Amino acid sequence: MEYGICNLAVIPMRAEPNERSEQISQVLFGEAFEIIEWKEGWAQIITASDGYTGWINRLQFMMLGHLNYQHLLQNPPKLTYKAITQAWKIRDNSVLYLPAGSSLSFLNGTTCYFEKEKFEIIGQIGHNESIDLLARTFVNSPYLWGGRTHFGIDCSGFTQLVFKLKGIQLKRDASQQAEQGRAINGIADAMVGDLAFFENETGKITHVGMLLNREHIIHASGRAKIDLIDEKGIYSQEHSRYTHKLAFIKRFF
Repeated sequence: MEYGICNLAVIPMRAEPNERSEQISQVLFGEAFEIIEWKEGWAQIITASDGYTGWINRLQFMMLGHLNYQHLLQNPPKLTYKAITQAWKIRDNSVLYLPAGSSLSFLNGTTCYFEKEKFEIIGQIGHNESIDLLARTFVNSPYLWGGRTHFGIDCSGFTQLVFKLKGIQLKRDASQQAEQGRAINGIADAMVGDLAFFENETGKITHVGMLLNREHIIHASGRAKIDLIDEKGIYSQEHSRYTHKLAFIKRFF
């Protein structure tokens, strides 16, 4: 078996092995994965953190040995928390701008050792913000299918990343996240950090957002924003209508 690690700030994961294929997710700095197939200049991978499968360009990651891969599975790395954290790539004296949620894998002091590469982390490591304050930092981030950063994010990427920053691992897609956690009775019993799931006309879960309280939800739809919510679903004051039908609410803490 072969393994790899993302040594760039962020790389796109695509549905098919070509640059024109849709982006289905992103791999952030320091995230490791198992390689299950090679096809020309592409690798099909399964991410270690959430078991998501897709294709990434061979030029956008570095190989990782089996023992180092196992080390990461047994020793979850520290994360970056700011929208941007600088990492100095010592070998060529360049700088990477790491998004929030990047994994500081093989961190020793302030230096990450990726096989033969070394990255010096510049700035604060760690945080003490509450989950609602972390979520609010994403307000006005543009919606991007498959996105997982402040500079482009989708609904489930948003909830997954915010929960990752609080040490809780969610699956990648809204329908997968809906199978996790424990159900609560409804809005009347809701707490900050609960996830609300929304369904389409056929009953399929297609959207997710995080409750800030029993009246407000933060979610990514067009952009990351705060809207009203009640037993029916999300009500947009901007558009003066309901935009998403509530299916159920789940708790993860």
